[in-house]
Order: sequence, then C-alpha cells, then structure tokens
Amino acid sequence: MELQISLFQVLITFFLVLFMAAITSMRKSKARNLTQGLIPGPRKLPLIGNLHQLAGPGLPHHTLRDLATKYGAIMHLQLGQISTVVVSSAEMAKEIMKTHDIVFANRPVLASAKIITYGCTDIVFSPYGNYWRNLRKICTSELLNATRVASFQSIREEEVLNLVETIKSNEGSAVNLSRKVFSLSYGITARAAFGKKCKDQEAFISVVTEETKSTK
Repeated sequence: MELQISLFQVLITFFLVLFMAAITSMRKSKARNLTQGLIPGPRKLPLIGNLHQLAGPGLPHHTLRDLATKYGAIMHLQLGQISTVVVSSAEMAKEIMKTHDIVFANRPVLASAKIITYGCTDIVFSPYGNYWRNLRKICTSELLNATRVASFQSIREEEVLNLVETIKSNEGSAVNLSRKVFSLSYGITARAAFGKKCKDQEAFISVVTEETKSTK
C-alpha cells in the first residue's frame, strides 16, 4: 500500500514537472516572438515577468527611476500577463499624450470596469472610435455646456465647503484624503444626478471601494 502511494506521488510529481516545463517553454517561445522589436527593458522571469523588481524593499517609483536610468526614458515591463510601457521623461510623455495620443487613447480593460459599466460601454472605459466620439458629443452638449455646468455651481461650492470643514474638524489627526475626495466626488455626482445624497453614504462608499478592489 505504501509502495502504491509512493509510486502515485512520483507519477504526480513527474507530470507536474513535465507540465510546468511545457508551459515555461511555450511562454518563452511566445515571449521571444513578442519581444522582437519591443523597446528595451529589464529581463523577465517566467510567469511573473518583472513583478519581483517592483516588490523589493525599495519604493516602486524609486525602482522605476533606477530602471529608467539603465534602460532609458521609455522602457518595457511585463507585469504578470500585462505588457506595460513606462515613460520617465517629459519629452516622451508629450509624445504619448499629445503627438501620438490616439494610439494610446484606450484604457486597460479591468474586470471591475466590465462589471460596473456593462461591458465597458461608458465614456470612460469604452474603446476609442465612433461610439466613444458620439458619447463625448452627447456629454459635451447635454452635460458639460456652460449653462448646465453653472447650474451645479452651488452644489460644488457646498460640497467643497463641507470637505474643508471636515478636514478642519480633524485638525491634529490623520485624514484619509483619498476617501474624502471620493466622498466629495460622490456627493457632487449624487446631488447633480438625483437631487440628494444617499443617507448611508459612508457605507455605500465602503462597499463600492471593497467591490472595486475585489474585482481587479
């Protein structure tokens, strides 16, 4: 009986090693094809790519700075399955954000975005094209015209004043500014769209924040 169990374990280990070797070989072959013509970047590890370099003891932006010093102002990183281009100079940023902005206009497709926006059909996450241009035209004419924006001025002023008073009341203690700004954005949006805020606003914000984290 013990011999049978031992033989079974050996077979399982053998097939696991064989499977991992096949996966690694396929990934190396795919990576070799993909990296031809790619911009410079640090060497990648199987499966995790360059994640190990960003997970070290140093701060991520310091690590990116050091890598940019070695590989240049524009470099390629492989973050798991995500192919990423990192830009570290004003000149390169201008090339991407202004000169070639249409090429980089699309946002990454996140699981949370697909769920919340019904398949990335809103103006923020929808891919660049005729559909997105029509959405922008509608938003510009119906939501962002001068008359409409001016009509929400009092709402913005009240919500910003509430934010300032809240921060002032916490003088001497730490304030989660990200959460406060999120609350400010929610308050303005809810009042402009529905005329009032949810009575359980903080609970709602907590749920949205946790769901967004869990679906990434």
